[in-house]
Amino acid sequence: MKNFTKLSTAAALIGLMLNLVSCRSEQQDKEQHVAPDWVMGGFARPQGANPVIEPDSTTAFLDPMSGDSVHWEANDTFNPAAVVKGDSIYVLYRAEDKTGIKIGHRTSRLGLAASADGISFSRQSTPVFYPDKDSQQAFEWPGGTEDPRIAETSEGQYVMFYTQWNREVPRLGVAFSKDLKTWDKQGPIFSRSTVIPGLVDRPHKSASIVTELVGDKQVIAKVNGKYWMYWGEHGVYGATSDNLVDWDPVVDENGELHAFISPREGYFDSALTECGPPAIKTDKGILLLYNGKNHPEKGDQRFNKGTYSAGQVLFDSNDPTKVLQRMDIPFLRPMEAFEKSGQYIDGTVFIEGLVYYKKKWFLYYGCADSKVGVAIYDPANPTNLDPLP
Repeated sequence: MKNFTKLSTAAALIGLMLNLVSCRSEQQDKEQHVAPDWVMGGFARPQGANPVIEPDSTTAFLDPMSGDSVHWEANDTFNPAAVVKGDSIYVLYRAEDKTGIKIGHRTSRLGLAASADGISFSRQSTPVFYPDKDSQQAFEWPGGTEDPRIAETSEGQYVMFYTQWNREVPRLGVAFSKDLKTWDKQGPIFSRSTVIPGLVDRPHKSASIVTELVGDKQVIAKVNGKYWMYWGEHGVYGATSDNLVDWDPVVDENGELHAFISPREGYFDSALTECGPPAIKTDKGILLLYNGKNHPEKGDQRFNKGTYSAGQVLFDSNDPTKVLQRMDIPFLRPMEAFEKSGQYIDGTVFIEGLVYYKKKWFLYYGCADSKVGVAIYDPANPTNLDPLP
């Protein structure tokens, strides 16, 4: 009996120790998700509202390239840009038809939707931006126009950066508009750069121009007298411009592209670090929200292989190449069914649109490359960041 009592006591002590370790581990996870004061969020998904934009097989338009009537948004609607115009939020979303067998092999066009509350949208029945028989045909056909990011100048002009995809080389293009419906395409942003002359013909995408809040209005800002953008997907790079059309990449002392952050082995962003919506000047620095892809073998094993989650990085306001802080875990990750079921089955929250509207921040993102979702950050009533799996 004495031996049995000793064994029971030892087992109880071991159990208690395991419980303490488990509680400590859970507490550490909780502490990891208390947002530092420089982080924006957490973002809450409005109950019962998502996805806010889904494919529609009933809409059609006369495609100027083929001359055929095309159901332009029948297959997928995803990867949205967003901007505030008047008293509404406008979203430009990437839409794919059914002409191909997989992502990247269909034609993408951009649709326009408007909302008075940021959640319920009315959509135009025809796309507002698409490949045409124009000066950009060679860059945009047959793959299309993809993954827009939009910001507004202080004079009220809308500037859109997007991927031109001819199924050979993806390039960053820029276009301007006064009404979000009629666009003036200016072509590849690096076409006239002499810093790296061949960059225009090397794959590049995902531009996040720096903005700031002036009162309650988010507008394009300058950094040290120039317009500044972060761009890239296999690292976050920089570029500057005097006119928003012609951009020069930021290079190192050897004249090569300078990556400010790169994928990290063992983290959620171990495969890609792809720029998200327009960056924002804050009182702590320049805040960039970005998309991280988890490497199947070298990633964070807590997350699905290949999954896209969202992180944040803070740069110095005076030296926008200098990293001050970077999140080690995502603030937003695929959790809902619509974020994990679509043409990208590994799960995706791919952020591209962020607007300040009625004292809140509305973040629009692509869900598994198939639908559009929204998450909202209310600075007056902040919520937790997405929990760890």
